[in-house]
Amino acid sequence: MTVLHLYNYEIAIFLAMVGFYVVVSRGNLVKKVAGLSMFQTSVFILYISMGVVDGGTVPILVEGMTHYSNPVPHVLILTAIVVGVATTAVALSLIIRIKEAYGTVEEDEIHEQDKSF
Repeated sequence: MTVLHLYNYEIAIFLAMVGFYVVVSRGNLVKKVAGLSMFQTSVFILYISMGVVDGGTVPILVEGMTHYSNPVPHVLILTAIVVGVATTAVALSLIIRIKEAYGTVEEDEIHEQDKSF
């Protein structure tokens, strides 16, 4: 296996590190949700990459084919995408509510306002 075949894993690692960096380094709640979404996308790429078999085909019995790709990771990721979109929508709606209550989406400013009570 050459290095060129591993580019999808490198992309997954890069997206994971960028997403993690955004979550850790930013105080804006919307940016944190975007970072989590990037991190989640890297996990999707990683799982889909692991489900692919070189020389494999779809798991339908055909004469002459002996190697099949596993469809389970793809099905699990499809479910995870739906759950991820729903949780991102909930997180963004909570951020809208936080903005209405505190007047900001910056984490430090929200903590300062909570200390004054």
